[in-house]
Formats: sequence, C-alpha cells, structure tokens
Amino acid sequence: MCKATKINLLIVRLQICISPGLQFSFVNKLFSIDFLKILLIFSKTFYKVKVKFYGVRGSLPVCGREFEKYGGNTTCIKILREKVNRIAILDAGTGIRKLGKEIIEEGVNQHIINIVFSHFHWDHIQGFPFFLPAYNPNQKIGILALGRRGKVHDLKGIFSQQMQEEYFPIQMEKMGAQFDFFSYGDQEVIQGAFVKSIPQFHKRFGGSYGFRLDDEGVSLVVCTDLEYVNGIDPAIVEFAKDADLLIHDGQFTTEEYQNKFKGYGHCTWEQAVEVALQANVKKLIITHHDPDHNDDFLDDLEKKCQKIFPNSLFAKEGMEILV
Repeated sequence: MCKATKINLLIVRLQICISPGLQFSFVNKLFSIDFLKILLIFSKTFYKVKVKFYGVRGSLPVCGREFEKYGGNTTCIKILREKVNRIAILDAGTGIRKLGKEIIEEGVNQHIINIVFSHFHWDHIQGFPFFLPAYNPNQKIGILALGRRGKVHDLKGIFSQQMQEEYFPIQMEKMGAQFDFFSYGDQEVIQGAFVKSIPQFHKRFGGSYGFRLDDEGVSLVVCTDLEYVNGIDPAIVEFAKDADLLIHDGQFTTEEYQNKFKGYGHCTWEQAVEVALQANVKKLIITHHDPDHNDDFLDDLEKKCQKIFPNSLFAKEGMEILV
C-alpha cells in the first residue's frame, strides 16, 4: 500500500472518529498533510502484537536478591494480538504459574488458550502443572507442536508423564480443562495469524523449533534453545529477515561457550547480535539467561550488546514490548 493511499485511509478513519457527517474537504482543512503523516506513524501503534515475558531463565529457575531485576523463572512468553484480543503462550517454564494467575484474576474469557512449545526439555514444560486455567473445567487448552507433524507420536504423553502419581499429586486427566493436542506443519494459519516454524540445532537438528508470527503487518520471530555449531545458520537469518522483533537465545558469552559449553545446545549473545544484524531486524531481545548470570552480570552484557546493536535489550520478567 502506497503512502498516499495510507494517508487517505487515515483521513477516512479521522472522519469517522470525529463525526459521521464530516466531508473529506473539512478534514483536509483541519489537518495538514504533514500532520496526517505524523498521525499515520502514530496509528501504527493500534492493533499491535504485545509481548510479555514471564520467564527468561534457561536450564533451571533461580532465586535470590542478585536475580531480582531480570527474574529467576524459566521460559514463558505471552503473545497478545490486540485486534482480535487473543492471547497465545510460548513455552511453559515456571513463569507460566504467574501468567495463569493473571489470566484468572483478569477474567480472560477465551474459548481455547494455545500453548506453543519450542521443544520439551524440563525448563520449558516444568511450570505446566501449576497453570491455573488448566484446572478450569470450562476452559480448553491447546498444546501445539509446530513443525513436528508426523514427528511427535505421543504429544499427550510428554505432559502426562511428568504428572504421574510418583511425581505430582494431580494427574493430567484430573486437572479439569479439556486438552487438545496439535502437531502442525512448518506453515500454518492459526486463529487468523500466519505462523511459520523452522528446525534448529539443539543437541541435534530439529531438537528445537523457532517461530515466526506475521499478523497485522508486523512480524515477531522467536529463536531460543539453538546452537550454531558451524557458524551462523543462514537459514535462521533468512527466517528472521526484516522482522520487527527478534527474541533470541543468548545464554552464554563467547568465552563461556568456547571454554565450557560447546555442545550444550545454546548460543552466545554475540551470535544473537550477528543474526540480528544479518537479518536486518528492527529490535533484538536476548533471553534464556544462564542461571549463574546475576543482575550485575546481565546489566554489563546488555550495555555491551547495545554498543553493537543499539535497539536491543536483555529480557526481564514483566517486560512488555509492543511489536
């Protein structure tokens, strides 16, 4: 859509907002074209995709005053599509407990709440038994494995096993909610949003999956729990191309990775920056922080990151981003 067409559409929107009877000529006199251009930029804030972090740690949760700023819960992200007022959840680490409480307290009324999983390691599923909406008999929960159609043969078993009587007092079939399990392909339209997935190297190729959401003219890419064993993967760069927001694993420093953590399935914050630069993304957020990295350490890394890629942040619990 050309700029002139967008401005004309904005005039129509202003006409409707001010009075149904206003004519184009009046609105054009009331607002200069330059002012309309400013409003056009401002209007892009409407019907945004809103991202909120509830867990930003990798491997295992941590607690202590030295972790208060960034938080200690494991991976969980809420994605709100404002136009349709629908939420989706990415991963169910311990952060999903607080998210579940908020959903109940805020009275969120959504027929099905979808939880998308990058993979099924402990730090991405361990909060699921504490997700309060899963105990609501009137709630439907979708468990989604994108990119894994034909590759996951017992998706339900992955979650029910960790809730066996030996490990947890309430079994999955007794939680109350209705659970639906979906293994999708690498390109899907889900609840009106276009979603793509890509296999990543996490101990093996396809050990985890990255996601790209394109909706309302904005694009969000999440690539966590991946390792670049032979340099930056050009497929990941292409996947993230021109994204408005890239959320990327950055668990280690280069020194840590080279000396201790090769083969652990994670990458460095420096590699995340390189992907962002090559892919020409607009904003970068580093997540999946190592449990040994305290607030001071992460503050220092964030400053170093911003010197290379100014529009970047290290994820913190409670952080909200409009894409």
